[in-house]
Amino acid sequence: MKKRMRYKDKWQQEFYQEMKEILEDPIVLEMKHYPHHGMTNCYQHCVNVAYQNYIWCKFFKLDAKSAARGGLLHDLFLYDWHEHAKETGNRFHGLTHPKVAYENARKHFELNKIEKDVILSHMWPVTFFHFPKTKEGFIITITDKYCGMMETTRRKRVYGMSAGYTV
Repeated sequence: MKKRMRYKDKWQQEFYQEMKEILEDPIVLEMKHYPHHGMTNCYQHCVNVAYQNYIWCKFFKLDAKSAARGGLLHDLFLYDWHEHAKETGNRFHGLTHPKVAYENARKHFELNKIEKDVILSHMWPVTFFHFPKTKEGFIITITDKYCGMMETTRRKRVYGMSAGYTV
């Protein structure tokens, strides 16, 4: 048990060191202003998803850094999706926001092939036309739904990267 906890602590430190630039970027911090699932804002959701991506990709010896970067940026749409349809008439947020997040992310960050795939395919199978092309892209389809479900059904943050990364 102690050995497992040491891995968790080590991976949390590695995650923060590798993601620090994005975690502290002003455009990413803007996501704190938008509610997302339950009591979780968009920023915290993306941190939760990114950390889960990082852990799973480390476990499977995949590109954990790219998976985490994509996870941090996967919902960089910068609006309150609960009000979006009323304000814009676009009732298809679930289908369109991956492209919006990708366009915002590429304006502010240099993205590699895996990061692009993670952002664009995270809503699969809802967005059936964006089937994941990478293993990391497939992993986010699971971690995003897991984190969204946990955030929606719980009234407080009790998992993921909570130490120092909450609102």
